[in-house]
Formats: sequence, C-alpha cells, structure tokens
Amino acid sequence: MRPSMSLIRSVSRVARRGYSSESVPQRKVAVLGAAGGIGQPLALLMKLNPLVSQLSLYDIAGTPGVAADVSHINTRSEVKGYAGEEQLGEALEGCDVVIIPAGVPRKPGMTRDDLFNINAGIVRSLTAAIAKYCPHAIINMISNPVNSTVPIASEVLKKAGVYDEKKLFGVTTLDVVRAKTFYAGKAGVPVAEVNVPVVGGHAGITILPLFSQATPKANLSDDYIKALTKRTQDGGTEVVEAKAGKGSATLSMAYAGALFADACLKGLNGVPDVVECSYVQSSITELPFFASKVRLGKNGVEEVLDLGPLSDFEKEGLEQLKPELKSSIEKGIKFANQS
Repeated sequence: MRPSMSLIRSVSRVARRGYSSESVPQRKVAVLGAAGGIGQPLALLMKLNPLVSQLSLYDIAGTPGVAADVSHINTRSEVKGYAGEEQLGEALEGCDVVIIPAGVPRKPGMTRDDLFNINAGIVRSLTAAIAKYCPHAIINMISNPVNSTVPIASEVLKKAGVYDEKKLFGVTTLDVVRAKTFYAGKAGVPVAEVNVPVVGGHAGITILPLFSQATPKANLSDDYIKALTKRTQDGGTEVVEAKAGKGSATLSMAYAGALFADACLKGLNGVPDVVECSYVQSSITELPFFASKVRLGKNGVEEVLDLGPLSDFEKEGLEQLKPELKSSIEKGIKFANQS
C-alpha cells in the first residue's frame, strides 16, 4: 500500500471510531515550529496519525493555543504545548521523531543570505537541543534551505558526539508529491497509482524528478517531460506567486511532512519495505549529501538505494545540479563550524 493512501485510510478510520493502541508501540513525536504556517497544519495531521501516542508541540510563542486546539481532537495521541527556550528540553525528552519546520519564510526585500542566516541559526540551536535531550531521535528537517540545513545539523551532532547518519533526513517529499500530481495530470492516470522518484536536492535545479522511472508508464514527449521537470523545480515559486506575497507552500508542505513522518514511524515499528525519497548522507554520488530513494527501518536509514537507469535528459540534469548542491552543502558546513 502506498504511504499516502495508507495515511489517508488510517485517518478516515480514526475519524469513524476510537483507536485501540494495544498493538502499536508508544511513539513520541515533536514538531518544532508548531505555531507557524507549516507547523500548525502539520500538528493537525500528526494528531490524526494513529501511530503517534504523544505529540509535543514547540515554538518560541503561541504554542499553548495550538496545542489546546489540537488536543480536543478525539484521536489517540496526548498533546502538550511548549513555548520558549526554557521549555525546549521538556518538549524533546523521550522523542522518537522530531520534525523541524521552524524558521522564517522569505519576505519582500529579504535576500537569500538573510534567509539563510536566520534559519541556519535556528536550526543550529534546535539541533544542539536535540543532541542534548533526545540524541537517538530521528530528525525530519523541513526548515529551508534543506540543502544546507541538513549539513548544518550533521555538524552540530558531530560536535556533540551523537551523530548517526541513519537518523538525519532532509524532507524532500513535497517534490515527490508535486511530481506525482503533475505527471498524473499530463499522463491522464489516477494520481493515487503514480510513483515518481525525485533525487538530488530540495531547491531549484537541484530537484531532479526521474520521470523516465515513473509508473504507470506513459509515452510523454520530451517537451512534456522538460515542462514537467521545470514545473516540479519551480513548484514553490508557483505557490508564492499565487499567494501574491502573502505566504508560501505551507499546506502542501505540511501534508508532505506528515507523509514522511508516517513513513519513518512505520519503519521504526518494523513495517517492511518502506521506501521514500529523502535527502541524506550518501555515497551514491561524489557529494556527501544527496536525495534518493531510501529504505526506512528500525534504525532510520536501512539502505540508500541507487539512482537506477537515467535518461539522457536526466543524466544532463544530474551533472548540472551537482555544483550548486555542492556549494549549498559547503555553505552549511562552514556556517556550522563558525564560532
């Protein structure tokens, strides 16, 4: 069963009746940045997930209200809200999965460097707290730029002596969600049946959907494939422009984040053959971090899967993305190692 359909069916079952937790392990999940544009809908979706027994919602402010609201939903998990740095440790203690959508979206007049410096600092401090209070938790990094924030987190965890490359994930699921949706529309096939691997990174040209491996197969022209690739790469910009400066992709990102967290929980619980694309420490290219299909299990990453056969267009895209992705990785590592 595909993770997306599995989650939807789980949610609908919970909505119809109470959930018995006897056969499911206790799992504590934290959302850091839970009062934000992604964090609030993500908190709602995680409250609907029957695999979660404790839901910990943290932000610098506003979280008690979000937690009170979400806690009234009649599903399995117990919800607690935490606000301010003095409560971060309590929010994290005992966590199995920590999801990090914290940070600021890019605002008018803000340069990419401004955005990087703010979000990189937030990620560095939150990761240091994870290293202290729940060093064995699986980390799902949503905070942008993911191409840099994952390397930042890795360096912070290394300094703390608790880095486990199997437990640090950059969430690239929204790229997969978009690729599936756009492909289904052009191919005229039911979107629930579509699978499209997306590899590389999580920004612009570093996003490389492998439509040659898409299923069900459809004979789309080269021009269609190029247009679908470009639309997948520019999906975030499409939403920003449609919202006319009043926001970015928050709802679809929350959905994608909930899907990936669900896959991680299934892996932890021993469900076999859970495979998702994610940005992880990798040796399948010469780059130290790379997004590709990953088999998830009780330890996080069980196996990083090879890219498989690529079309000429995809081979070209792979070579084009490498310098930009390499630069983003190096930028993150450099930031993390500044005093």
